[in-house]
Amino acid sequence: MRLSVLVDNVALTDRYFLAEPGLSIYLEDGETRLLFDAGYSGILVPNARKMGIDLLNVEEIVLSHGHLDHTWGLDALIRLHTEAILEGQRRVPPTFVAHPDAFLTRSCDGVGEIGCHLSVEELFRHGKVLLTTGPLWLTKNLVFLGEIERRFEFEQTPPIGYVYTPDGIRDDTVVDDTALACRTPEGLVVITGCSHSGICSIVEQAREVCGDDRILDVIGGFHLLNTPPRQMRGILDYFSEVQPAALHPCHCTDLAAKIALAKVANVRETGVGLTLEYGFG
Repeated sequence: MRLSVLVDNVALTDRYFLAEPGLSIYLEDGETRLLFDAGYSGILVPNARKMGIDLLNVEEIVLSHGHLDHTWGLDALIRLHTEAILEGQRRVPPTFVAHPDAFLTRSCDGVGEIGCHLSVEELFRHGKVLLTTGPLWLTKNLVFLGEIERRFEFEQTPPIGYVYTPDGIRDDTVVDDTALACRTPEGLVVITGCSHSGICSIVEQAREVCGDDRILDVIGGFHLLNTPPRQMRGILDYFSEVQPAALHPCHCTDLAAKIALAKVANVRETGVGLTLEYGFG
């Protein structure tokens, strides 16, 4: 598998890419091309172009959850496909994969919409839409983990605003938050969006779904911002036990959390422009 970071809060030093508070990761697994999240403003399009990545060939667009910093960049992708159709360019109609709650309206701190502002019906006009709460194998080695079982008490966090459902308004615990996992000969690579469901719970679900306890790498947002000491201790104890070969925390992970994680694991720099390759046997 080959992985490239298209959107992150920072770009790698001396790499002239655009950055923003958001996340988007491009993946190639054999002949399959996927996009995990779309960032906020659409900068994934020029960043991908500069990296030699053709987003019109992406077969599946997977959403980690419905927040704006992971979904509002879909507008730019839809414009890209629309212009390709008008110009007669070759394109692959994408399949959108997500948890069913990823398209609900959300509000927080007086902001009327912090969720995806595209509906399932609108996305259906541009490709297929596949909604699932369970794990879904996208390739022989790459799996969408589905709704994450929240296994650790120390990872329980307060709701983030409100979510508007057909049954009424409720506290938003971001139940749609999910991740990807890829099997490699050296262990699992876990690719996270924001880890609202808990980074340790996500890794545990990946180990369970894939039937492999070895963690080669975890890359993505860990949602560790001003983390309470008790939560941080639990996470550090967990990774001390799991012993991942590497961690690439980014996006919603602050410097203090990265420094703490570096005491128990091999934390590596992450940013727009980073490309990683993991082999298969």
